Amino acid sequence: MKTIVIITGLFLAIAAHAQEVKWYTFEEAVELNKTHPKKILIDVYTDWCGWCKVMDKNTFSNDVIATYLNGSFYPVKFNAEQKEDVLLNGHTYHFVNQGARGYHELAAALLNNQMSYPAVVFLNEQIQIIHVQKGYVKPQPFDEILKFIGGEHYLTSSWEEWQASYQSPIAE
Repeated sequence: MKTIVIITGLFLAIAAHAQEVKWYTFEEAVELNKTHPKKILIDVYTDWCGWCKVMDKNTFSNDVIATYLNGSFYPVKFNAEQKEDVLLNGHTYHFVNQGARGYHELAAALLNNQMSYPAVVFLNEQIQIIHVQKGYVKPQPFDEILKFIGGEHYLTSSWEEWQASYQSPIAE
């Protein structure tokens, strides 16, 4: 019985220290960026997207990824089918009721009208697109992408050079 109590206590202590991503709304991230500039990562998802849920469960819940995201980015969850308007740089983006579900104009703008989920959009401090990563990405390769962009290695080296030089702490 004593062993079970100790194991349970250890499990609870580990779970309590697990890092979680602090998600912001798009508007919150843009506002925070004005006073403390950071890159913005936007997870463009839909409620019905199965791979989006897998990305949340496997990739964004990884401690290495969550810690880096929280420190180097303003992480944003953006539902590509949300109904609420978004104001950015004097332009209001709206929900477009089309077909069975519709879409949000901001999602279409971020994804260059190529709607695919999940999609992760990386923005620089000036709210300009650096890179759009489409589809589910496992934790280890996602860590490579995060560090390539977050560490601004994309400015000085090619993706191939970066991959050859970087060793992710996440085991595949």
